[in-house]
Amino acid sequence: MTQHVLISLEERHANNILAGTKTVELRRRSMHVEPGTLVWFYVKKPVACVVGFAIAGERYAAAPDTVWRKFGKVSGLERKEFMAYFVGCKEASAMRLDAPTRLRESVGLNELRAIAPGFHPPQFYVRMGDASPLRDLLTAQLAKRSAATRSDRRLPS
Repeated sequence: MTQHVLISLEERHANNILAGTKTVELRRRSMHVEPGTLVWFYVKKPVACVVGFAIAGERYAAAPDTVWRKFGKVSGLERKEFMAYFVGCKEASAMRLDAPTRLRESVGLNELRAIAPGFHPPQFYVRMGDASPLRDLLTAQLAKRSAATRSDRRLPS
């Protein structure tokens, strides 16, 4: 069964991923997310909602300079900002994000908390297991998207 994780992002990073200009997620430590996992994007306040997802691809970890040379052009960052983020780190982590998809309807913080009382957006990431109400809520968005796509195909052009 497909694994699901939820990560928190700044709005600009989520938008760049969903636009296809940022194809890796960078972290100061490895996320230990298997390729094929659905990575859901929670955009931090003031947006405060899940806006989309991508499929986790290969993970890569090395010295920040090495990660910059390999992924700098698709990181969504300028070199100075990249290096400032990794100051003090011996190793930088990058995870490729494939097939980014924006949800037709974002899922807001109030809706997340209604289904999972006490929900707090993750600082790093959180796994959503098979019995997770958050996972059920978000995958329901996929079902809506699939139904809308099927009905869009039936409309005359």
